Amino acid sequence: MYREVNVFGVYVAPFVVMMLIAWAATIPLGILGARLQVRRWVWHPGLFNLSVYLIVLSTVVVVCGAYQ
Repeated sequence: MYREVNVFGVYVAPFVVMMLIAWAATIPLGILGARLQVRRWVWHPGLFNLSVYLIVLSTVVVVCGAYQ
């Protein structure tokens, strides 16, 4: 079971921390995708970015759950 995270005296749900980790990991992937010109092959860039974020987020949740 996940425990709350204490951030400067405010208890935050652990999923919020996981979302921030996934967001921080998605930014370099977006930069890499822009450098490789992925938008040429993507129908809808916004949906593509959302799907990449959700894949990274689910990976972070699974990895953090393995250490519990």
